[in-house]
Formats: sequence, structure tokens, C-alpha cells
Amino acid sequence: MTVPFIGYVDRFSARPGGRIEVKVSSALGGTYEADLVRVRHGDPNPDGPGIRYIPLPSNFAGTYPGRYQPTHLGSHARIAAAGLDTGPAFTLVVRAQPWLLSAEPRTVAARLDDAGNGWSLAITDRGARFTVRGGGQEVSAEVDAPPVARRWYELTASFDGTTITLDQKALAVTWGARDSGAATAAAAAAIACPPGADITVGAAVSGGLASAHFDGRIEDPRLYRGVRAPGGGAPDAADPDLLAWWDFSRGIDTQAVEDAGPAGLGGVLVNLPTRAVCGSLWTGAEHAWRHAPRHYAAIHFHSDDLGDAGWQTDFVVDIPADMKSGAYGVRLKAPGYEDVIPFYVVPPRGTNSAPVVFLASTFTFQVYANYNRFNCDDGYKARRAAWNAYPYHPDEHHDFSHSTYNFHPDGSGIALSSRLRPIINFRAGYLSYEDLRGSGLRHYPSDTHLLDWLEEKGIAYDVITDEELDEEGLDLLRPYKVLVTGTHPEYHTPRTLDAIQDYVGDGGRLVYLGGNGFYWKVARRLDLPHVVEIRRGEGGIRAWAAESGEYYNQLDGTYGGLWRRNGRPPQKLAGVGFSGQGKFEGSYYRRLPASYDPAVAWIFDGVEGETIGDFGLSGGGAAGFELDRADPILGTPPNAYVLARSEGHQDHFVTVPEELLTHLTTVTGEAPADLIRAELVYFETVKGGAVFSTGSITFCGSLSHAGYDNQVSRMLENVLRRFAA
Repeated sequence: MTVPFIGYVDRFSARPGGRIEVKVSSALGGTYEADLVRVRHGDPNPDGPGIRYIPLPSNFAGTYPGRYQPTHLGSHARIAAAGLDTGPAFTLVVRAQPWLLSAEPRTVAARLDDAGNGWSLAITDRGARFTVRGGGQEVSAEVDAPPVARRWYELTASFDGTTITLDQKALAVTWGARDSGAATAAAAAAIACPPGADITVGAAVSGGLASAHFDGRIEDPRLYRGVRAPGGGAPDAADPDLLAWWDFSRGIDTQAVEDAGPAGLGGVLVNLPTRAVCGSLWTGAEHAWRHAPRHYAAIHFHSDDLGDAGWQTDFVVDIPADMKSGAYGVRLKAPGYEDVIPFYVVPPRGTNSAPVVFLASTFTFQVYANYNRFNCDDGYKARRAAWNAYPYHPDEHHDFSHSTYNFHPDGSGIALSSRLRPIINFRAGYLSYEDLRGSGLRHYPSDTHLLDWLEEKGIAYDVITDEELDEEGLDLLRPYKVLVTGTHPEYHTPRTLDAIQDYVGDGGRLVYLGGNGFYWKVARRLDLPHVVEIRRGEGGIRAWAAESGEYYNQLDGTYGGLWRRNGRPPQKLAGVGFSGQGKFEGSYYRRLPASYDPAVAWIFDGVEGETIGDFGLSGGGAAGFELDRADPILGTPPNAYVLARSEGHQDHFVTVPEELLTHLTTVTGEAPADLIRAELVYFETVKGGAVFSTGSITFCGSLSHAGYDNQVSRMLENVLRRFAA
């Protein structure tokens, strides 16, 4: 189902003097209106403050013509091969590992002109197929040997001008399967394949449109002069008949395809296929692709990959020199439809306008982009309609690919995410869950609970995003007295984690207001700024598990997975780390004796009662969903105060797997159920810095309760005003 009216921006943030390009697709016809709003509160729950947009004047406000802009999913490699004339007789040799087999052909490699003439090698669930088309003729040979999914095959396809010879050879013994074979076919008259057309790998491209995408891995495609017998052995750059050899083991960390043959016909990857995956040569002897790149000479192509939606720009937002740092949106309106595309304005480089800075977790937003949760049921739809919430859900719309919490159609986990596409769940008013005790918000809209509260309390703040922090590091944080996170700062690069750690170590104050934070390591290249990568290696609560031998990121070559397995547990930075998780429900904290120590009693000035936070717009309680706890062995400082601990969690909560040794025993020796807890932690650093951590994703949902006058609100205000003083 196509989303009728939606847009995206070319970047999540900009500075005064910068610009943001806005790209809109409308299937409605006619025109639409655009204007600028400041986003204050993104929760549509009628029991809270409601959606709050503040309209602002802008240079782009006005009326624009609507147009539909399609999105083309699916990855492939494209080689501009105008200089490669294969002559009347040639041979294509390639290794392929199909992961998704179907009756329809899935293209391994092709060379087609705009009219569809040329050759293509494909795999179906019946076997390999080689087709040559031209001069009004078409000849095709198909091997009668059904391939087995996730098995490697060497395919050899020769054409001498009239006759096709095709061979499919299984590279591993598959007991009981007859998946090797050969076929021939002859045309009635000679066919001249048109020279000059692009060569593509992983899809057939004709007239600029890609089709018949391959779901699986392809390795070492190469072309030779003349007809060649199958089983010629490993590729050899010195072979006198070699025309081209696209060695995918080269440039694994890039989007380039290199030709190891004499013609030097390099190419590019389209729509972010996955690299640094095990090829047919992988033996298990090496797990880091940098150590044995030929073991990783494969690329995994998918029919739903998306690196750039490629929409044209409709208008530009020029950021005025005096625009205040904060959360904004481009509001688009058409009869019966509205879309508010978020973006942030960050302060001019090297400056700040407030002592407090909020770090927007844009890497986390991107990792979760278009998360297909399979929860868009009748109850969810009824809640969405009753609250006039954001009307779309990734379960219903698959135009823009899905998140790294989902699988590709062939069953492989999605490892790469681009922000150059519409992101349905990166919107104010978007409901992640039908939360019977609250609103069911996560990520961007749930962070507006905090931004709204800061505005209500008159606490001045700037906004930065993960991207600026990754690119500028500690220098970006130095002007600020306090760094405040959102509700779920889960995904970090080495550079963002280094910057925050150095900031705290140099005397900065960190307020960590989430749960399951600083958990997964992601990779990013500065020359590919719109992409983040996650390898879900051993350990952790995982949406999918990376294949053996594939725990190292393609973008930076480093080991991925949990930060804990990279020697940096969250406790080392924030004093708490992921410990337990359940459904989207909240509970409360109970104060511990340490909270009455005179050294920290100021945190609880005006906070009444032994229990804190049994209310709120997120799961009905301040301590819920994903919970973090202190652990001295994992790095909680010895001077840390554990001020309060959550209790009363529902039976569906579980201990995270990295804490479990067996179903009965844990790393700490505590009972598994005892590790299901969130803890409020405070500690100071030797250079005058301090850290305050809440250990719960649902904490900020309690801030607006009772007109912003409640225990949670008072406690956070005490901390922020003291930290900023």
C-alpha cells in the first residue's frame, strides 16, 4: 500500500546558515501547503499535554504542486562497460548462493540495453537459466537441477553467437540432492549481443529500471573471451583470455566495485547491499574480513535494500542566522492529510546559547527506522484513530524498506540503514504500541516528553545530534555544563562514546534519562554520512543473529555487537547498564537508604514518599520496559550512590541473556529474577563532573503528570538546576 502523502529531508539537522532539502511525494494530485513549526510535544494522548506545534515564519512557506515520487527497492552492482566488447563468443563464470528461491528468475548478472536485448544469467527454483536476446530472437537454456537455498554454486555460461552452454556445479556435497547439472540451447540464427551496455550484478537493468533482483550472495563474476569449459579453477588475473573480474574482496568497506582484470572496469553498488559476508572460500579460520579478504569475496544482495530513495527536492529550508537551537518540523498540508517532517537546529559551531545540551539519539532513530513490529492490529488502529495519531505504520507500508530490527525477504537480518528515505516512525504522534496504561511512544516522540518539560520549567537548552557528535567529538560538548540524553540512546559509534566519556572525565555532567542505553556498537563512515551499520554479534537481546564469521562491520572493519563485548559496558560511563526487559509497561522506584545520605539529599528536596513514579504517559510508570542497573564488576564506580530501585514488575519481564549462564544461574550469582530492576544512580568524578542515571526508558513519560508537579519532575529539576548552576 502506497503512502499517499509523505516527505523526508536530506539531513536530520543543520546549523544557522545551513540548509535542508525537502523531498515530497503526493499521490493526491493538486497542491499542498508547507510551513515551519517548532515541535514542543509529540504525544497525542488526551490525558497529557497533547500535540504541541508552534507555527513560525519561514522563507519556504507557501503552496507547492504535488507529484508522486516512486521508491525503487533492491540492490545491485552497476558497471559502465562501454569499452568492453566481448566479441561473438564469450563465457561468464560466477559463484552464487541463493537465499530465496522462486519460480521467477532472480538475476545473478546481466548485460541488457534499453530495449532489453543482451544476455542475463538467473536462478530459479528449478535451476540456473541463461538467456540471450537480440535481433528479434531469444534463446534460453535452463538447468534441470533444483538448487538448495544457502548453498554455493559455480555457474558457467558460454555463448558463441548461436549456442548457449550452461553449467551449474554445487560446491558442497548435499546428500540426497541432485543440484548440479548442465544445459544447452541453440538459436535459429546468429545473435549479436549489443556492446556498450552496462553490466549489472544482482539485478537486471534495462531502460534505467532494475528488476528480477537476486536475494543472496554473489562472488567473483568474470568474463572471458571465447567458449570456456566449466571447472576452470580459481580466477587468475594473468589468464590471457580474461576480460574482466569483479573481485568483491577489494574495497569491502566502500560502495565501489573493483575490476581485477585488464580492462579496469570498476563499478558502483546501488542501494546498499551487504558486504563483509562469508563467501565460498570461508573456512572459519578467520573471523575478521581484514585478515582474509578473499574469504569474504561475496556481496549479499537483497530485493528490499534501499540506500537512497532518490526523490527530487521540492524546496529548501534555509536556516536563519538567528534561529534558536531546538526541534523543528516542516509541516505539509493537503486536504485531509498532514505530515510533519522532523529536523533539528544545532548551534553555530563552537558556540552555545545555554548551559544544558540535549543529545538527540539520531543513530538510534535511524537503526529503528520503519520498524515492522507486526502489532498494527485492530486495537492499535482504534487507538490511533481515536487520538488522531500519526496515521501510518510500517506494518502497512513497505515502500521505504524496514529497520535493522527486521529481516530481508530471504531471512537475513537487515544490517544497514539509510536516512535518505521517508521514516514513518520518526514522527510526532507516532504510536509504537497500543499502551493500555499510557501512550505507547518510543524514540523521537517520547523524547518530546523531555523537551516539553524543559520548556515548561524554563530551563534553557541547545540540541545536538549523534551525527554532529560523531563528526566533532569532545569539542562539541566542551561549552556545556550538562549533557542530557533522551529516553533511549542505545546505539553509539566509537567516536560518540569517546566524546561522552571524555566529557564526563573532564568535569562535565551527564544526565542519562533512559534505559538500554550505550548498548550496541554501530559503524559509520564520514564519506557515507547517511548510513549506519549494526552487526548483531554474540550476546544481547537481538532481533536477529549475525551469521558466524560476520561480526565485523563492513564500514570500519572493527568488531561489532555489544559495547559490553567491546570492553565498554554502559556501567563504565553511566553507572548503570541493561539488565531486564518486558512489555511496554511501567512500575515505580523505591528509595534506598543511600538516598538519605546528606551528600545527595538535595536530589530529593521536595520529593515526598518512599515510592517514586507510579504514574506517567509511558507504560503507566517511571520505571519500565527496559531497565538498567548498577554493577561494580562491570564498571559502576565505587563512589556511586544507588538511590532507588524499581520493583513490582510484571511476570513478562525477563533478564537480558548476556547476564545468564544457564536458565538458573547468572554472571553475578544473583537469581535471574533479581536482575530485573532499574536503579537510580548518582556519582561524582575527580574533576568535578557528575552523572545522574535513571535506568529506565519510561522515566520521561512521567514528567508532565499532575501539571508537571510530581516527584519525578521535582527530582529531575533538582538535578538539572544544580548541574547547570
